[in-house]
Amino acid sequence: MDLFSKQNREVFSNPLNLDNPIMVQVLGICSALAVTSQLKPAIVMGLAVTIITAFSNVIISLIRNTIPNRIRIIVQLVVVAALVTIVSQILKAVAYDVSVELSVYVGLIITNCILMGRLEAFAMTNKPWPSFLDGVGNGLGYAMILVVVGAVREFFGRGSLLGFKIIPQSFYDAGYMDNGMMSMPAMALILLGCVIWIHRAYFYKEDKK
Repeated sequence: MDLFSKQNREVFSNPLNLDNPIMVQVLGICSALAVTSQLKPAIVMGLAVTIITAFSNVIISLIRNTIPNRIRIIVQLVVVAALVTIVSQILKAVAYDVSVELSVYVGLIITNCILMGRLEAFAMTNKPWPSFLDGVGNGLGYAMILVVVGAVREFFGRGSLLGFKIIPQSFYDAGYMDNGMMSMPAMALILLGCVIWIHRAYFYKEDKK
């Protein structure tokens, strides 16, 4: 089997654009609003979801034929919970400040509708390699939106990116002020709405041609 066949490439690439979990399916919105006030936690959250989605997809795909249908959701939750616990402990060990900033949201990955949706809709009916690509693609598609929103909010709300000051002090001396609204969850919702609107307006326009 060709590991990078056209079908496998589409499984990986579609969630990045045409079937993006946030822009198209409008899933995972709650965590996107909660962790995007700064770029660093947005990146970490995106990577955590990508890793957990990819490996939970693989595990469920490997054991899919042995899971009784009536308890498949319970099995999926157990697998995801185990992976979330491992990622959470690693995060506390290597980036404790970020883990504190993310607070309960890492644990809530267990109930992330993107992750559970991919397990049920894809991993339960496909082989491990396509399931892995599907998990990575959906995780990166989710992370991409978090990074964009997090970067915009931190830049305009704090004048920095990843904690490094980007806007020169001379701008502040001339009267420039950071936009305090960018730190509010409502602004994250507005920005996400704008991203979804731009994406759909562009591709609906392409479809009509």
